[in-house]
Amino acid sequence: MAEEQFKPAAMEVEGAEAAASKPRFRMPVDSDNKATEFWLFSFARPHMSAFHLSWFSFFCCFLSTFAAPPLLPLIRDTLGLTATDIGNAGIASVSGAVFARVAMGTACDLVGPRLASAAIILLTTPAVYCSAIIDSASSYLLVRFFTGFSLASFVSTQFWMSSMFSPPKVGLANGVAGGWGNLGGGAVQLLMTLVFEAIRKIGSTPFTAWRVAFFIPGLMQTCSAIAVLAFGQDMPDGNYRKLHKSGDMHKDSFGNVFRHAVTNYSGWILALTYGYCFGVELAVDNIIAQYFFDRFGVKLSTAGFIAASFGMANIVSRPGGGLLSDWLSSRFGMRGRLWGLWVVQTVGGVLCVVLGMVDYSFGASVVVMILFSFFVQAACGLTFGIVPFVSRRSLGLISGMTGGGGNVGAVLTQLIFFHGSKYRTETGIKYMGLMIIACTLPITLIYFPQWGGMFVGPRPGATAEDYYNREWTAEERERGYNTGSVRFAENSVREGGRSGSQSKHTVPVESSPANV
Repeated sequence: MAEEQFKPAAMEVEGAEAAASKPRFRMPVDSDNKATEFWLFSFARPHMSAFHLSWFSFFCCFLSTFAAPPLLPLIRDTLGLTATDIGNAGIASVSGAVFARVAMGTACDLVGPRLASAAIILLTTPAVYCSAIIDSASSYLLVRFFTGFSLASFVSTQFWMSSMFSPPKVGLANGVAGGWGNLGGGAVQLLMTLVFEAIRKIGSTPFTAWRVAFFIPGLMQTCSAIAVLAFGQDMPDGNYRKLHKSGDMHKDSFGNVFRHAVTNYSGWILALTYGYCFGVELAVDNIIAQYFFDRFGVKLSTAGFIAASFGMANIVSRPGGGLLSDWLSSRFGMRGRLWGLWVVQTVGGVLCVVLGMVDYSFGASVVVMILFSFFVQAACGLTFGIVPFVSRRSLGLISGMTGGGGNVGAVLTQLIFFHGSKYRTETGIKYMGLMIIACTLPITLIYFPQWGGMFVGPRPGATAEDYYNREWTAEERERGYNTGSVRFAENSVREGGRSGSQSKHTVPVESSPANV
């Protein structure tokens, strides 16, 4: 009798120990421990702390990459730069990140977003400091080229958010993190001119003041990398190294990650279309201050403020795109996400054409530029509302391909329309808008068998689990390597439309202290 009473007691102790060993979260999570809510002003670990670390580190990288354009009239006069020199440097600032972003995506898949992000930030920081000692057109081009590598941190930002937030919230999380990071492109237009003026008022000459100003973005970038290393966590359940060591996560190979990414045609289409939303944003960051300064004869500070308003729109525009993507998903599933992206990006292209046509009016140009900024940046948020669903095994590399496509678009746009004196700037802007409209059309070709595409419904009998399991061999599935993909498929149920809008796999927050 005593022995029978002892057994249930022992089982209860074992159950309590097992429950205690599971990670605990302050936020409600799904069956994959991804957050099902988005608490913007919370630092709850690990979900919201990862969010704040990712957007701020990307913000600092954006700040550093575009620290030069606001001071370009001064740098141009000091170094004797020609229009060709300026165009080449603008291309260099975004071209390096093309391959860096693809490499970053692979690094995220293999070693996790925390180490990958901190590494690229620290490796590019010296180039920011070296901006203070440039003395020729070639040195100016080199520092902009190497500083631009830091924009690869965008990929780790999006990968990190896709790893921390459940499918119903991933669009919003990616949109806010990417949008607030992109704020650096607007904030730097104000920051660098204000820092320059402050240093000059202390008694420095303009020649020295613009050089000293580069130490501010350099210091910010360094501090952000240290914070990511000290306080970041790769996944809800821990860092990659710990999860690989414990066997809770399969340590994948580069070959498998690469193969499943490059053979997924949807990833290539999103890379193309992203080139003409984010890529256009980068191109505009490079030319807009100088355009208003030269075209309308405004003061440097005024041109900087106008240019800042373009980038600062990211505080609501890109998050708004992510939120719109999630809302459309709740009503129409994945097909709603696709339609939303096509409509918003096409409208952005039309507004870009209009911006190039109203060059006769300063007021009209400012108003149209602001409207254009909202749509083109919202399209970026809508894009990364779709990217997390393209592949699970190669999520990082798909994100890297898409992000790299953004930089390719920026390079081509700068090279074709804003390089040298082939086109007047306003003419280049108009043609850039036509390019946006044309390169958005391939979105119509994206098709998910289990959810459908823009014009075609889902394939009968197709399931999300089958879609993601095709990335794993029968042997790998038998060993359980695909467990994460299966859980993601379960939590993506609402991508089929309204009938699946309520996921039964969400764990209430009240349950999390003991069982989550």
